[in-house]
Amino acid sequence: MMLACQRFVSVVRNSRTLSRHVTTWSPVGAAFNAQQRKVDLLQKNVGLFGVPALSTPAGFEVAQQRALRETEQLVETACNNPPGALTVETFDQLSDSLCKVADLADFVKVGHPDPAFRDAAEKACINIGTVVERLNTNVELCRSLKNLLDNKEVLDSLDPDTRRVAELFMFDFEISGIHLDESKVRKAVSLNVNLLDLNNEFLNGTHLPNRIEKTALPEHIRHCFSIDGNSIQIGGLHADSPDELVREAAYKIFLFPNSSLLLCLDDLLTCRNELAKLVGYESFAHRALNGTMAKTPETVMKFLELLTDKLSDRYGRSQRVLMPWDHSYFSSAVRAERYKIDPSLYSPYFSLGACMEGLNMLFSQLLGVSFRNEQPMAGEVWSEEVRKLAVVHETEGLLGYIYCDFFRRPDKPHQDCHFTIQGGRLKKDGEYQHPVVVLMLSLPPPTRSTPTLLNPGMMENLFHEMGHAMHSMLGRTRYQHGFPLSLIIALHMLRTRCSTDFAEVPSILMEFFATDYRVVNQFARHYQTGQPLPKSMVSRLCESKRICGAADTQLQVFYAALDQVYHGKPQNRSTTDILKQMQEKFYGLPYVPNTAWQLRFSHLIGYGAKYYSYLMSRAIASMVWRQCFQKDPFNRDMGERYRREMLAHGGSKEPMLMVQGKELTLTIFLGHYLPPFL
Repeated sequence: MMLACQRFVSVVRNSRTLSRHVTTWSPVGAAFNAQQRKVDLLQKNVGLFGVPALSTPAGFEVAQQRALRETEQLVETACNNPPGALTVETFDQLSDSLCKVADLADFVKVGHPDPAFRDAAEKACINIGTVVERLNTNVELCRSLKNLLDNKEVLDSLDPDTRRVAELFMFDFEISGIHLDESKVRKAVSLNVNLLDLNNEFLNGTHLPNRIEKTALPEHIRHCFSIDGNSIQIGGLHADSPDELVREAAYKIFLFPNSSLLLCLDDLLTCRNELAKLVGYESFAHRALNGTMAKTPETVMKFLELLTDKLSDRYGRSQRVLMPWDHSYFSSAVRAERYKIDPSLYSPYFSLGACMEGLNMLFSQLLGVSFRNEQPMAGEVWSEEVRKLAVVHETEGLLGYIYCDFFRRPDKPHQDCHFTIQGGRLKKDGEYQHPVVVLMLSLPPPTRSTPTLLNPGMMENLFHEMGHAMHSMLGRTRYQHGFPLSLIIALHMLRTRCSTDFAEVPSILMEFFATDYRVVNQFARHYQTGQPLPKSMVSRLCESKRICGAADTQLQVFYAALDQVYHGKPQNRSTTDILKQMQEKFYGLPYVPNTAWQLRFSHLIGYGAKYYSYLMSRAIASMVWRQCFQKDPFNRDMGERYRREMLAHGGSKEPMLMVQGKELTLTIFLGHYLPPFL
């Protein structure tokens, strides 16, 4: 698909000639470069995502009760029918029924601006989670599945996808302690329910700002923070501030230890370890990694240590001693100084509309898929600024829907993320249940005169998150997911129901497209003049990413190692002491006394013992890029192969088989991971 043509209009006014250049956008580009058309208030409220019950917060109770009634019926069906494909189909229906409430509620509890909706959604998450944990230890339900897996004749009659999903559900029963005696099963359920509360408490605490008396800060930097009466509220690290004192103050105040949250983290890690030991694992990390590509904590730590050895002599050197609050700023400063990278010079070429047209063009050429902007109905979205995209294939028709919640607003989390609202699956009537997802960014909204302009980092983040969304859209599996019931509360972190250390591959691969001039040249146009982004600017941007790449990667290694040790065998020392040791071993920058960065490490919840996934996924994404798209990023044959062999399978196929058809070694991972930093 070619980009929309550019036309220029000259306006003469008051005997003075003013040059005003107007870009003719496609419907998709126009939808994101202009303010949203307001919903007709006279329309009937169709409820969030078109779910009629969710026109009010009370609807969550209605949706929850309906799901529980369906659950009872499906459990009865599974337990009272002979083993066969129907058993697996019933399990998938059971999972789908609960996920439709839990996934939607999981998004609403953090993304909806109305506190009443958020509270109702959080209660629904906890209630559904409690039911799920009881199902995971339901002996009769497990027996129905075991009867199938123990019957060789029936098992041999199943297709590979059905058999794998059955095995995954059984695996979840086993790690939930189904083999334990009755008293221990009750204990396992109790621990899981307690973990739901601890997870919510910790996750909420990671985002809370810290306050300090206004007089505690020098007067000349107070204006850099949010002032509330006699106190100053600091809700972030201000890592990009050019003022070193601002960065230092933000770091020390935002990361100042919260005693109750430290206790919560201790309880959470203790509870996870106790649960893992109860069901027969050495540690929570051993339990969490069973079934992933890495398989064991020992493999992960070996991967991280080898990576550290390879990266150790590639750090960017500085004449000054850096502190932890300096990393992000000086990475940017070095890039800017050496390659003349000024984000403000790039932003006019990366209007949101232009970037969305670029994505539309790329997916159209690679996969035959395009976006169609749709006007939401009354009550369908939670903010007037949310855009709705239908994803349409040129021959297959509608694939699913993406709700784009891209713009900043009060009380909205400042994070870029992807939420699954509804998983794709083949329904009983033969129709396909279309996937529905939300992409959440934190961009400045457009004004009447200026569209939203993205800096290069924002543009890459947009491509990254769209990679998650398209993974959901392009999966065409018989079953909604290959992942078990107990994970549904964290499914927005797991993206498309596949192995966590594979889930980031499609999104990281999109970053390669976002920094390839052949792709960027197709859409980066100055929003006023229509001029393309000069190739030299793209080249400088790509080169600048290599400068501090090793140091940036080492920071991720530190986070991953900390996550592993927290979830390994109990250390009998504080989480802060562990942080200090891991920081010295895997990062090198000094620990700052009276700080507790781990209390801001929200990924401990969704990625417990699996934060290494980003690093492993980057290795695989690099491999895919080189083998499939480096020569030609628009190669349709490779695009179709990528969908057919990787994206289409969701969680129904072993990730390693999708990558190479054989198990990858750490040497192969490192071989594919390191070259960008050489």
